[in-house]
Amino acid sequence: MAEERADRRTKRQAKRARQIPVLPLYILLIIVFVVYILYQHIQIVADIAGIALLLSIIAIVAVELINGFNEEGLVKNIVELVIVVVAVFALWTGLKITLHTQYPIDVVPSCSMLPSLQRGDILLLQGVSGAKGINAVKAPIVNVTSSSYDSMIQNPGREFVSCVAYLQNGNTAKISQYMEPGYSIGLYSASSYGGSVLPYSYQNNNTIQYVCGVAQDRFANGSVASIVTTNAIKIGGTLIQGDRNNTIAVYATTSKDLFYEEGDSYIVHRIYAVLNVSGNYYFLTKGDNNPGLDIQYGNYPANLSQIEGKVVASVPYLGYLKLILTNHFTEPAGCNSTIQN
Repeated sequence: MAEERADRRTKRQAKRARQIPVLPLYILLIIVFVVYILYQHIQIVADIAGIALLLSIIAIVAVELINGFNEEGLVKNIVELVIVVVAVFALWTGLKITLHTQYPIDVVPSCSMLPSLQRGDILLLQGVSGAKGINAVKAPIVNVTSSSYDSMIQNPGREFVSCVAYLQNGNTAKISQYMEPGYSIGLYSASSYGGSVLPYSYQNNNTIQYVCGVAQDRFANGSVASIVTTNAIKIGGTLIQGDRNNTIAVYATTSKDLFYEEGDSYIVHRIYAVLNVSGNYYFLTKGDNNPGLDIQYGNYPANLSQIEGKVVASVPYLGYLKLILTNHFTEPAGCNSTIQN
């Protein structure tokens, strides 16, 4: 018996001797991740750190598999791997059934929801399909006739106007999102010809009318600037102001949306208002850190089928893995300032 125990101990020691040290890789992963978080706004650093993170993860997985094979054998490791895959699939399926959505988990890809949500936050979503789901959404619901809605959709150049600051100079105007000395606030309609400044009366017959104002935009260095924002909207006789207690939702963009053309397949924004068009629901959304509603940037209102779910919980940092794996290394524009509403 003593000889058998000694023999087993010798074999275990031999196996351990064949183990590849993995702790340094975990330490490297943590260091690179911290560097990435701190300097993701610098493109070259973000790219290098992002690639290093990917390589570190691949190396850790490979070393852990090799060590597992050396320690426990191929068959046992394959069984354990299958168990993990089945457990993950079961968890994902359980979340889908429980939360009534095909996409129970998502990630914040940008800084448009600052300060409520940070880039890289991982989100837990709950479905909002059907009348029960709509009733669970916190946002004003406004009835709109089919003819009014169709008119809006069919005339985006007239209806999708934004709030800007402008300085008139003869027949031309300088356009800015920020207020500068001598500038006025007005509406702006973008076009392939360069766009034009419009009087407020221009939108009198529009389905949605925008009320422009000024807010403070605080930068990371502590400086503050005055930025022109959409302070409210009018739909018929109803005035609606943005409420940061409203539901945050994730919706899929379509090929006709500007955000889709810019590479954003899904958007995480707060619901500003819901349009009830003869029992069909369409969502007006806005990023807390954006000066205007999504529709003002050329994105059509998302219908109910595009809504992946409403945000019910978030966890910081864990979503960076998805962003890195999908090649979203560099911090996007807008992350260095937060609109104070």
